[in-house]
Amino acid sequence: MNSIIKIVNDDFLHNAPLICAIIACVLAQVVKPFIAVVMGYKFDKHMFITTGGMPSSHSSTVTALTTSIAISQGVGSVAFAISLVFAFIVMHDAMGVRQEAGKQAEVINEWSKILSQIHEDGLFNQEHLKTMLGHSFSQVLAGLVLGLLVGIVGTYLII
Repeated sequence: MNSIIKIVNDDFLHNAPLICAIIACVLAQVVKPFIAVVMGYKFDKHMFITTGGMPSSHSSTVTALTTSIAISQGVGSVAFAISLVFAFIVMHDAMGVRQEAGKQAEVINEWSKILSQIHEDGLFNQEHLKTMLGHSFSQVLAGLVLGLLVGIVGTYLII
């Protein structure tokens, strides 16, 4: 048991890239509902745990991870190369595939409303799809900036 505690204390708690990534993800999720209110939307507690919104928690997470690896292991390390490629894929996916899937969900939901009105006899079951799946460029950029800040500050505080 003592060896497990020692591993957690020595390895896990001093793993700057991992800690920075976790902090960036949690921080991005915590601020989402409040930024939405500032932008004119009503407060939605579900935004604490959902995808989409400002800032992109996926972008902040992978950016904090990559930044911390760059600082702690160097930009010539294999870990940095893997993390950088991973970050580009995640951010591209957030702006591309997931954003388009959200747009398609909006259209399907609208069709669902129309079909529901046509089939008022109850044979059609209307089920809404989640439309806030992806991110705009500004949401990804905000996540990137948040991740950079957490990665830089967090790494220097941990190492």
